[in-house]
Amino acid sequence: MSQRPSDRDYRELCQWMRQALELARQSWGQVEPNPMVGCLLVKDGRVVGQGRHRRFGGPHAEVEALEQSGAEAAGATCVVTLEPCCHRGKTAPCTEALIRAGVSRVVIGCLDPNPQVHGRGVDRLRAAGLDVTVGVLEDECLRLVAPFAKLIQTGRPWVIAKWAMTLDGHLASRTGDSKWISSPESRERGHRLRGGVDAIVVGIETVLADDCRLTARPPGPRTATRVVLDRRARLPLESRLVRTAHDVPVLVAVGPEAEPERIGALESAGCQIWRSDSADRLEFWEGLQREMGRREWTQILVEGGARVLGTCFDTQSVDEVHVFVSPKIIGGEQAPSAVGGVGVAGICEAFELVQPQFTALSGDIYLSGRIDRSKHREPEDIHRESI
Repeated sequence: MSQRPSDRDYRELCQWMRQALELARQSWGQVEPNPMVGCLLVKDGRVVGQGRHRRFGGPHAEVEALEQSGAEAAGATCVVTLEPCCHRGKTAPCTEALIRAGVSRVVIGCLDPNPQVHGRGVDRLRAAGLDVTVGVLEDECLRLVAPFAKLIQTGRPWVIAKWAMTLDGHLASRTGDSKWISSPESRERGHRLRGGVDAIVVGIETVLADDCRLTARPPGPRTATRVVLDRRARLPLESRLVRTAHDVPVLVAVGPEAEPERIGALESAGCQIWRSDSADRLEFWEGLQREMGRREWTQILVEGGARVLGTCFDTQSVDEVHVFVSPKIIGGEQAPSAVGGVGVAGICEAFELVQPQFTALSGDIYLSGRIDRSKHREPEDIHRESI
């Protein structure tokens, strides 16, 4: 599909595409369920217009760049991270805007994973006589839109697993004390993650132990729904989650064993309820992911505890990992480890991160990366274990 230009031309296009990618990344948490997109209009070796998709339902990156460039768009090269749309949704087709503006060339990072667009935007531009190049920094552009692609192709959100642990791999001491394993700078970074996702997911045991608020402080571009995996509807009415449910949404995921009286009390207090008809661990989690996709939640942050994180890994649901490792050693066979569940049988089956990033944060090590999806394994028999 890609038309590779000369090496010299390609190096120059990569330079412009990197700038477009940086523009796009500024919209993290602001445009979902749409993808992040960045665009440059380049003419005679200089940028005459630039844009990014800033909010869901707002102008696309190409339109913003065209408005900034004005008449200079004629004869310019459009460098855009994602294939321009060719259908009418909340906004008019970007392909038509580019054609009308007289752009002579369009350089695209990757094709749109949306079946309504995939390849059709390129076809429309070429049919109008524009020179189109596809695949410049394609891998980076695909990574940028991966959460959007997963949602639109599978109906499920991008799952980010996050935890803080000691050097010996524990989430808390044997008494349950976990305040604070990580440094203030690490906690600040964690709050930034919270501020850009659609939901923050924890198990009921975490709530009972910590009475957590699960809010981003300070607030980010998105207000995440707090999701509690609580099969028997044990969430206390006096908990901080329930007491703030009218201000920040709370979704309680319950199973068939939950008592109707408890469900009614939580609903009366302002909580939303999602019911699973299955007591099976895997079916419960799979069904909840489908519900999240139905709500068009693009990215969710799973914060634990160990059993919930274990379920996510056992079901191969995790797409991205953020871990804060503190230089503390607490020991103890009864101290909870970071990831529970069944786990893998052999090291060769272990989940690995692709190009993991390491950052020092006030003595902590912050490790992040995406799961290597080139490895495939069948989930073990994990159904009977309670979530």
